[in-house]
Amino acid sequence: MFVSCHPVLSREARIALTLRVVGGLTSDEIARAFLVPVATVQARITRAKKTIAAAQVPFEVPDGADRAARLSSVRGVLYVIFTEGSSATSGEDWIRHDLAREAVRLTRVLTRLAPEPETFGLLALLELTSARFPARTGPTGEPILLEDQDRRRWDRAAITRGRAALRRAVGPEGMGAYALQAGIAECHAVARSVPETDWERIVLLYEALGRIAPSPVVDLNRAVAVAMAHGPDLGLRVVDGLVEQGALAGSHLLPGVRGELLSRLGRTAEARGEYLRAAELCGNTAERTVLESKAAALPAP
Repeated sequence: MFVSCHPVLSREARIALTLRVVGGLTSDEIARAFLVPVATVQARITRAKKTIAAAQVPFEVPDGADRAARLSSVRGVLYVIFTEGSSATSGEDWIRHDLAREAVRLTRVLTRLAPEPETFGLLALLELTSARFPARTGPTGEPILLEDQDRRRWDRAAITRGRAALRRAVGPEGMGAYALQAGIAECHAVARSVPETDWERIVLLYEALGRIAPSPVVDLNRAVAVAMAHGPDLGLRVVDGLVEQGALAGSHLLPGVRGELLSRLGRTAEARGEYLRAAELCGNTAERTVLESKAAALPAP
């Protein structure tokens, strides 16, 4: 993993090489997972191997100052693989279980190679997130949103493993970015329902995450938590601030959240427009269907 995720490679090359050499997936399987031509995957792997050979990267677990940077790169690649598996950005399926499972497996291996707090934070995040997979899709693969999921179907063993990993994810300087996200996932995992979720704590965790790993996606998720804790009007203020900044341009995420908040405020005409805009921007068929259904379900103005 440390060789295949070397910083000398591009992110796409790291992902392809890790899945091929470490995960054992074929070029065909990787190509299907990321919806790219097989030739593209093969070319990335070939170039990656040549680049590693030219750079004379040693086949070893690094130490010293190089270890932290390389370990961060490995965690980043595993996170990207899992994220694509848990919420596919394109294609027909909303969840790609093979990718998600492989990311979890490799992260477990990484905790044995590098048992550091943030590595356990990543494992906790992946376990707690994948615990909800059994309830996230219906009989035909259609997405089931959090508020509609049967929590009895959540994988309790994965939740237990995730919480155990999270207890090992607090280092001398506190919680890292993956551990904070795992803390948010834990709030969902232990709650009996959406209304009974500790949204105040989730807001605080997102605020902490925004300080150490700022991004528009973190702010957008914080807006959702603020809406749940304090009302959709306050959440909408955060979202509108992102719109003014031009954040997440071209992404379906922002109009999707904005449509939800406008709907809760009774501004149905605006909400319908946002849902439809989000659907146009969404590359995943299953998720696009959900957005179009939400727009259609709104009462006529």
